[in-house]
Amino acid sequence: MSEKIPVKIIEPGAQKLEVYGKEIKSADVNKTVELYESRRKIYVKKISGVFQKIRRYSLWLLMASYFLICWISINGQQLLHFDLPARKFHIYGITFWPQDFVLLALLLIISAFGLFFVTTLFGRMWCGYTCPQTSWTFIFMWIEEKVEGSRNKRIKLDLAGFSFEKLFKKTTKHTLWLLVAFGTGLTFVGYFYPIRELVPDLLSLNIVDGWSIFWIVFFTIATYLNAGWLREQVCLYMCPYARFQSVMFDEDTITVSYNKNRGDPRGSRKRSTDYKEQGLGDCVDCGMCVQVCPTGIDIRDGLQYECIGCALCIDACDSIMEKMDYSTGLISYTTENVLKDKTSKLIRPKSIAYAVTLITMVLAFSYSIVSRVPLELDIMKDRGALYQYTGMGMIENSYVVTAMNMTDTDHEFDLTVTGIPNIKISTQTHIIIQAGEVFTLPTSLELDPKNMEKTTYTIEFTLQAKDDTELVTSSESRFLGSLE
Repeated sequence: MSEKIPVKIIEPGAQKLEVYGKEIKSADVNKTVELYESRRKIYVKKISGVFQKIRRYSLWLLMASYFLICWISINGQQLLHFDLPARKFHIYGITFWPQDFVLLALLLIISAFGLFFVTTLFGRMWCGYTCPQTSWTFIFMWIEEKVEGSRNKRIKLDLAGFSFEKLFKKTTKHTLWLLVAFGTGLTFVGYFYPIRELVPDLLSLNIVDGWSIFWIVFFTIATYLNAGWLREQVCLYMCPYARFQSVMFDEDTITVSYNKNRGDPRGSRKRSTDYKEQGLGDCVDCGMCVQVCPTGIDIRDGLQYECIGCALCIDACDSIMEKMDYSTGLISYTTENVLKDKTSKLIRPKSIAYAVTLITMVLAFSYSIVSRVPLELDIMKDRGALYQYTGMGMIENSYVVTAMNMTDTDHEFDLTVTGIPNIKISTQTHIIIQAGEVFTLPTSLELDPKNMEKTTYTIEFTLQAKDDTELVTSSESRFLGSLE
């Protein structure tokens, strides 16, 4: 059942109402307004312009990257492959393990601050040009326009009764949507299940792992519903970014804005008419900015959370201004201060803070990647006995050495220990660890009691690859004994 809320009369004579701070007009001030209304289908009008060319190029680049990267291999290894069963993540020639999840956390934080930084400067430009929801929605709208025709033709088609033409167009459109959605789901799973094995196995119905089929079907349905049916509903009601973006906005944030001082009062007119004498502004009230908006808003009502910054309304308005021989820019990327004839600053304390934080984290992440050694060494001292004497009268400490080779090749290693003069390893010091193997070795250290100057020493185990001088790591532990 829809939730009903009371309305508040703010101008009884003018029949104006206020609902959650928004003015509405009503002939009956005593009725209630539904908080949740049914979705009205938005018919987006095709428009061309500078910003649409930018989006077209960025869209092709993003789609090419998504659908092609999984097919690229280096030395037989897929360029981007998240091997969950083996707990290995191959990313651009580097193999990461669950132990490297701290790097993933840092990368996610960098992405978040990068989004905050861009939003502070340019508003929701991420949503308008690079968001996956926007990208796939525009692809689906392009297919819809190619199959069913222009905006007016699509409206007439939906209002028309049943016909074979309508059945054919609707079937064709949804079939193409499903094909794109299936390609999207198949490619996504291909980043987890090697794509060069997935496609042949799928064609031959030889997939043993039912999860692969499940996730392909899941992402096919999700893409089909989100980009084909829900569209702007995802942006308005499901995406949290639309809700907290206002926290990052200020009067110097560049957003898509309508210049009321120049455009109002609005009104239609002939091209040859001197509209200034009629007291009109530059806005001809054609409604083109509303017809091209993918979220169905009127940008002339001011900044709204539904606006995704796609600039379709800018291209539409500029095309009308050119036809009327008016200067373009009635709707443009600008700031609130510029519209108020104030000085606008791109560089300000908030943007500087985001930039400094972002640069610091990027440098830290880069250093972590460059200095990362794909080798782990863990030393655990035997807690059953602090120390013991051997038959030769030597003080002996026991340890368990655990080493992990996180490279994609086998290596031979030498195990050494430092920290006490004349200390030696009485067990195996030369080990071979296969690629991705976790190697466990019980180890004992011996020391002549004459060399003990104190009861506790800090020692360091070092594991060095014999065929790679840079593949080396160390781990500290303690050596215990007694003084003679």
